[in-house]
Amino acid sequence: MSENPVVVLVHGAFAESASWNGVIERLQAQSIEAVAAPNALRSLEGDAQYVRDVIAGIGKPVVLVGHSYGGMVITEAAANNDAVKALVYVCAFAPEQGESAFALSAKFPGSTLGDALNAYPVSTGGNDLAIRPDVFHQQFCADVPADVAALMAATQRPATEAALTANLATDDPAWKSTPSWFVFSDQDLNIPVALHRFMAERAGAKDTREIAGASHALSVSQPEAVTATILAAVNA
Repeated sequence: MSENPVVVLVHGAFAESASWNGVIERLQAQSIEAVAAPNALRSLEGDAQYVRDVIAGIGKPVVLVGHSYGGMVITEAAANNDAVKALVYVCAFAPEQGESAFALSAKFPGSTLGDALNAYPVSTGGNDLAIRPDVFHQQFCADVPADVAALMAATQRPATEAALTANLATDDPAWKSTPSWFVFSDQDLNIPVALHRFMAERAGAKDTREIAGASHALSVSQPEAVTATILAAVNA
């Protein structure tokens, strides 16, 4: 395992670390070390700093993988970070400086996430956002069985409105200097496929894979495709 970079997986909003289980199993079968970093989903700056801490603690070269809002986090965390050798965006945001997840998701038509959210105040200020259980299956993971979707809805991690509306701070987004790979779904209801295509082209992706008929929860429903993209980055 020591000959390969360590794969660090960062989940996004409304998911949690176990959403990478199918991918981790397949990476381990290829003798690739993988770590699913918990993402607090509290603030973009704080979430990115924690991922930087995880990378520093590993002490080895890493391939950094982000899903959804996790793409915001890895773009910030990998900026000017020599330990990060490649980036993989899995149905994820790849922002430019000054762009937020919410603003990007509205750049092209097609996202229905806004109408699917519940908001409730938290004691630290602001609001937490979560996908309503009655629409979670259709909105987030339409291509997984209903019983799996019910578990995912019950274990989703809410994100703060502040995290999802925060602009990328770095003036050197990591995808500008670090090789990137993109894999995404054409039936993603959170992030429009037109935006995925735009971000992959803007980043000059080494490879782009578009999965027909898949949902936003690509790491759960299509772990083989996600793993194949990560392996391409690891082996590059």
